[in-house]
Amino acid sequence: MDPDKADDSVIVTNPIVRRRADPWVYRHTDGYYYMTASVPEYDRIELRRSRTLQGLSTATPKTIWRRHSSGIMGGHIWAPEIHFIDGKWYIYFSAGTSTNYFDIRLYVLECSDSNPLTGTWVEKGQLKTNWESFTLDATTFEHNGTRYLVWAQKDPKIASNSNIYIAKMNGPLAITGNQVMISTPEYSWEKIGYAVNEGPAVLKKNGKIFITFSASATDANYCMGLLTASDTANLLDPKSWHKSPNPVFQSNPSTGQYGPGHNSFTTSPDGKVDIMVYHARNYRDITGDPLYDPNRHTRAQIVNWNADGTPDFGIPVADGTNVIYIPPQLEHHHHHH
Repeated sequence: MDPDKADDSVIVTNPIVRRRADPWVYRHTDGYYYMTASVPEYDRIELRRSRTLQGLSTATPKTIWRRHSSGIMGGHIWAPEIHFIDGKWYIYFSAGTSTNYFDIRLYVLECSDSNPLTGTWVEKGQLKTNWESFTLDATTFEHNGTRYLVWAQKDPKIASNSNIYIAKMNGPLAITGNQVMISTPEYSWEKIGYAVNEGPAVLKKNGKIFITFSASATDANYCMGLLTASDTANLLDPKSWHKSPNPVFQSNPSTGQYGPGHNSFTTSPDGKVDIMVYHARNYRDITGDPLYDPNRHTRAQIVNWNADGTPDFGIPVADGTNVIYIPPQLEHHHHHH
C-alpha cells in the first residue's frame, strides 16, 4: 500500500454520534463523508463532514437551516438527507407547521457551492406528491438514466400510518406522473404500536435494487424490512417489488441494541465494502413517548453479502470498537515503481 495514499480501513467506535437519529451519511467524490440527521429538538438541519466515518464523532456540526418561527416548515423537522445531483447539493427533509408540528410534508433545500457546510442554502419549497397528507422520509436514486423519489406517506383510504411510494422525478425538485405504493404494513412486525413503513434507503448491487425500510413504533419494536426488485424490472410496477417476510434487522438483547432502524448506506473510502449507518438505543425501556427520548444514537456496521447476491445485515453490533474493514495488504507493499 502506498504510504501517501489515504487509509481505506474503516474502524469505528459505536455509537459514532450520540443523540442523532435517522442518520444519513453520504461519501462524496471529494473524499469526505457528509452527515445529517434528526436532532432531538427537531428544530434545525445540521451538516458535518469528515474524511473518516469515525471522524464524524468529533466533526463540528454546522447548522445550515432552522425551522420557521411560524407557518409551514415551523413544526417538527425530520430526517434530512443530503444528495449531490447535477452539480448541486440538495437536502430533502420533512417538516410540520407551527400550528401542527405533525402536519408533515416534504421540502427541499439547494446549494450551488462546492462545500455545503459553508455554502448558501436556498429554500426550494414543497416537494409535492399526488395528494396532500402526512408525508416524510424522502430519498432519491438514479437508475438507467431516470431519477426516482422514494418516500413514506399516509393514504387516507388505508388504515396504516404510512406506506412506501415511488415515482419518477423530472429533475431534483419534483416528481412526475403517478406515485405507486410498493409497500404497506402487512406483517405483524410492521404493525406494533403503529402500522408504519418509513425511512426507505436504496442499495443497488448484484443486478438488484434493494430498499430497506423501517417498521412499527419508534421504541424497541422498531425494525427494518427489505424490498427487492430486479434492476431490469419496471420499478413503477408494484409487482416488481418483493417484500421479505421477516425483519432483516431488529433489536438484539445479547448486544444491547434496541429499535435499530432508519438507516442509510455508504461505503469504505475505496468503495469496496458497503456500510450501513443506522440509529438504535442501548436500552429497552423508555419513559414517555419514544419520539421524545433523545438517545437514538448513530451507529455503523458492515453489510455482508450472501452467495445469492442478497444483503445480510446480521445483528446490530454491540457498542464499542467495530472493525468494519481492513483492506488486504498488497504482498509487495513496500515495492516502489
